[in-house]
Amino acid sequence: MASANFETYVEANSSLHSWTPRLKLLSLSLLMFAFAAVKHLPLVLPMLCVVAVLYGLSGLPLSYLLKRLRYPGLFILMVVLLLPFTSGGTVLAQWGPLALRQEGIITAVLVVCRFVSILTLGFVLLGSTPFLTLLRAMRSLGLPTLLADMTLLTYRYLFETADMLSTMQRSMRLRGFGLRRQWFRLEGKTLLQLSGLLGTLLIRSYERSERVYKAMQLRGYGQLKQPQLAAQQPIDSRSLLLTMVTVAAALGFVMAEITFSTIIG
Repeated sequence: MASANFETYVEANSSLHSWTPRLKLLSLSLLMFAFAAVKHLPLVLPMLCVVAVLYGLSGLPLSYLLKRLRYPGLFILMVVLLLPFTSGGTVLAQWGPLALRQEGIITAVLVVCRFVSILTLGFVLLGSTPFLTLLRAMRSLGLPTLLADMTLLTYRYLFETADMLSTMQRSMRLRGFGLRRQWFRLEGKTLLQLSGLLGTLLIRSYERSERVYKAMQLRGYGQLKQPQLAAQQPIDSRSLLLTMVTVAAALGFVMAEITFSTIIG
């Protein structure tokens, strides 16, 4: 039975793959926060250029990004479609009760570009760093052991939950329930069956988590001294250069945003 694929790491021989994980996590996270602070349109093009350069350095194929942006992109598209018609006071065009507003268009462009840029950086981080390596980097930066264990177990059992959901969906289809065809039909019977599916999935997931936790307790989890972290990967000159350039870019965006705010304000 094929399971859903949550693995995002892609083997490649690129500069970002060899970037020291701790520095890469800190640098890209700082850049994400800097992008989130962008509120002026002139900074959009430089932001997209920085993202394009980093994605090119990652060695990840374009199909990797497009495949993972598909569903989040549909969500953000539905959110921003209304902005040009509801936000702002400068009317550019009007069709009856609908008015296209300049401020709404600018806001929509900013939201979409920030969203795509931040999400792309996230995929660059996950695509160039194995999940366990990323988790070890978080631990070395001070992530509590309990949160690290919860993150690891959540990631591990996403695959089990996806397999369980796939099995339940297949069973429902074999019993005559066309799940995909009836998903948007608001019939009482259909909603009842879907709610039963989700309820059963939650109960089975909870029972599975109880069994796993008890098995971990029997093996001494929480009673033994936590093992020391393994020696961290040494920082090479390339990683240091990438970190300095990325941090400088993040600070540059923050300073530019402050400057624009001061001038316009």
